[in-house]
Amino acid sequence: MSTDNRDGQAPQPEAGRSPAETARRSAAAMYAADRASQLLGIEITDIAPGRATARMHVTDSMINGHDVAHGGYVFLLADTAFAFACNSYGRVNLAAAADIVFVAPARIGDDLVAEAIERVRFGRSGVYDVIVRRSTGDVVAEFRGQSRAVAASLIEPEPS
Repeated sequence: MSTDNRDGQAPQPEAGRSPAETARRSAAAMYAADRASQLLGIEITDIAPGRATARMHVTDSMINGHDVAHGGYVFLLADTAFAFACNSYGRVNLAAAADIVFVAPARIGDDLVAEAIERVRFGRSGVYDVIVRRSTGDVVAEFRGQSRAVAASLIEPEPS
């Protein structure tokens, strides 16, 4: 995969590797090094080019003084889904900006699901929306992240 994107075009998957395979391999490489997600029990349950789904169970150690999940944990889950979605093309992307709207509190015992979807990629940048829901479908938060690609690859190029 080319890490030089001077033409302003979004990077394309490696020749010989399908976009779905690139997304799966990118997610596996990221998760293997993602100690924060692993320690919090976050699972990546779905991955595709420009999309990712992450799940997290709210534990008692995530509860704040108001008896609800600390917003930082909800943000972290949304940010994780965003990270896996924007890195699904095999190129390293970092967050350039992100914001969140908390719609409803999450509580101990909730199983949260964050679904990230790419809205647009342009040059080395991208915009992604993430909805965080309880397993019942109730919306907990809406997140928007902006990504920026850097000159590095997550996965090895396909052998010639």
